[in-house]
Amino acid sequence: MQDTPEFKSAKFSQTTLTELMIPSYANFGGKIHGGILLSLMDKVAYVCAAKHAGNYCVTASIDAVDFLEPIEVGEMVSLMASVNYTGNTSIVVGIKVISENVKTNIVKHTNTSYFTMVAKDEHNRPAKVPGLIVENREQVRRFIEAIHRKQLKQSYKHEAKQIKVPNDPEKLLELLKGERCVFERKAIVKQ
Repeated sequence: MQDTPEFKSAKFSQTTLTELMIPSYANFGGKIHGGILLSLMDKVAYVCAAKHAGNYCVTASIDAVDFLEPIEVGEMVSLMASVNYTGNTSIVVGIKVISENVKTNIVKHTNTSYFTMVAKDEHNRPAKVPGLIVENREQVRRFIEAIHRKQLKQSYKHEAKQIKVPNDPEKLLELLKGERCVFERKAIVKQ
């Protein structure tokens, strides 16, 4: 199947960013800062999405970022990004992060995340993006999983709006029972 302006393959925009982890990237524990990794993930997501969209893209949301393994100074980190899903103006970019110790050749999978990017036109309005040509079973799986994550996110937002904090001090005390917090009674009395 050939790419058209209306649809592009994931292969067209797949992007890998590789960077050496230097001492200034380390936290007080000697491991690479999570914030450094998030910044690199945002960069690779942007490049992948912008290439697919043919437009400037902005980060709309980031699904959970799990830090599976620590990354050490001196390791090479590769961030592999691929379009997993396309909406009308949004693109979900899947990112897999691996680190490699160049002395021992040990490779670790350190992170996986999903960035939702929104394409913008020259007037900073949301821009329509090309659809995605899915070429194999793995890409079908990724596309369907992205649909489910989108539905779960919408469900979570709906559920979060339903959270109500009771006004009754006794109900508040009951909710806080067994939790690791200390409070003064006046803090829970309605003011």
